Amino acid sequence: MSNAQRVFITGGASGLGLAFARQYARRGWRVALGDINAEGLKAAAEELQASAAAVITLPCNVQRMEDLQQAAAQLQKTWGGVDVVINNAGVATSGDIDAGPLEDWDWVLDINLMGVVRGCRAFTPMFRKQGSGQFINIASAAGLLNAPGMGSYNISKAGVVALSETLKMELAPYGIGVTVACPAFFQTNLTDSMRSPVKGMGKTVNSLMSRSKLSADDVAAAVIKGAEHGELVVAPHALERRLWLLKRLSPAAYYRLVQKRFEKLAAKFAQAQ
Repeated sequence: MSNAQRVFITGGASGLGLAFARQYARRGWRVALGDINAEGLKAAAEELQASAAAVITLPCNVQRMEDLQQAAAQLQKTWGGVDVVINNAGVATSGDIDAGPLEDWDWVLDINLMGVVRGCRAFTPMFRKQGSGQFINIASAAGLLNAPGMGSYNISKAGVVALSETLKMELAPYGIGVTVACPAFFQTNLTDSMRSPVKGMGKTVNSLMSRSKLSADDVAAAVIKGAEHGELVVAPHALERRLWLLKRLSPAAYYRLVQKRFEKLAAKFAQAQ
């Protein structure tokens, strides 16, 4: 059996998940991809075959605990365990507190937050038994900065940050590391499934993503580096790191700045309608 290290990635068939897979494949790791997209899994596995030590695909819906438990059992059987679990699968929403159906809140919280909770619950027993392991949980700069008009998404990602901070201390005695990634906009396929009551929001988000100086590969590389150095929070984008620092040092100044920016953005968006 190969001695190469092992990684499992939810939402691994596309976007940031696939970028993580590429990074680990280039390092010669064994890569396990979990996703609900069977065709995407097949295409991703074919791409990674040439560089990864081994690739397996595990059809997986993070809304079902049994899927993640089965993935853990399969990895234990096939590879004798796993070294890194990346809870990456996620979706996007936007809208004011009184706009859009409450079902969208249930949907985004179940996938973005509870999906990470399920992933951590499913693999913690394995990590404890091994006496080692690393969770990389994918949140967002939205979970640190909490801009207006994004309540449901912000809360889903802020919950992932809180969970990761909790587990950082809770699991340390077992040799288990925890890192939470908080990137801002970068080019990905997040808007493909986005739910928003605001007309044209998907187009606006795509425009913001296209302006990013960082690619999905850049974000993945930065997060992996941070995890290897034992960092709890990795915020790859410089502007959002500065805003997060301002928020912690001077909350009042931060809120004034964000409110002004939001008012300008809202006016510009209204003109475009």
